[in-house]
Amino acid sequence: QVQLVESGGGLVQPGGSLRVSCVASRSVFSIDVMGWYRQAPGKQRELVATITNNGSTNYADSVKGRFTISGENAKNTVYLQMNNLKPEDTAVYYCNARRFMAYGPPNDYWGQGTQVTVSA
Repeated sequence: QVQLVESGGGLVQPGGSLRVSCVASRSVFSIDVMGWYRQAPGKQRELVATITNNGSTNYADSVKGRFTISGENAKNTVYLQMNNLKPEDTAVYYCNARRFMAYGPPNDYWGQGTQVTVSA
């Protein structure tokens, strides 16, 4: 089991910046991929960014060049730095940890989510 706790959400004006954090209850070295997803009202949850345990990153097209995902392994923490925020970035942001299994589908763990609101 992996418990994930997000923090750092809030209200920010368009063009502003925000950093959200996710602390895992166990070493991130035991996790294959960590990522951030978001869900806006009335929409499906979507991928924002992921980082593998060897540091490879992947971003949704809508956030490329504005968001940066990074990890601090010593603190079992993953960050999402969000710059030049837009109203359409408003959503609940969820942290995800994925462990691939030898057989069957991967195990996915989710945090409780943190609200990010971009509004003037």
